Amino acid sequence: MPGRARVGVPEGRAQVTPAGVRLLLRRGAVAVAAGRVALGVTALAWPSVPARPWVGAAADDLAARVFGRALGGRDVALGLGALAALQHPAAEPGSAAAWVAAGALSDALDVAASLASWRDLPRFTRWLVAGSAGGAALTGAAAALTSVTSPAPSASS
Repeated sequence: MPGRARVGVPEGRAQVTPAGVRLLLRRGAVAVAAGRVALGVTALAWPSVPARPWVGAAADDLAARVFGRALGGRDVALGLGALAALQHPAAEPGSAAAWVAAGALSDALDVAASLASWRDLPRFTRWLVAGSAGGAALTGAAAALTSVTSPAPSASS
């Protein structure tokens, strides 16, 4: 009822529901997957662009460009797989969760690789890389584990 607060819910504050959390995590999983595709396409075309914040000036070396393109291909495949599975989660039960979890695992391993070489990475941008990969890993893991990969809840849920 307008103008009347419900017991236990402060006026003007939204109530958090399981359906609302699932919807936010699903949107997060879609955003991470789309970002993964964009990053992958960029790495395939210009591998030194996304590699530079991670490895610094070494991004222009032949080895870094080859590995950058390989990682770009991985990201395109994982991102497109997740996006396709998230569009039709009921068609293959568990498929969307598996794709999202695979992306989260690759992001967590990117963080581990960064930590293993932490002292040798560029001082400021290493935080950007570790933070973005860590955030994507946490978002993907939460999405995969909370069944947000099932069909989106209706507005009445």
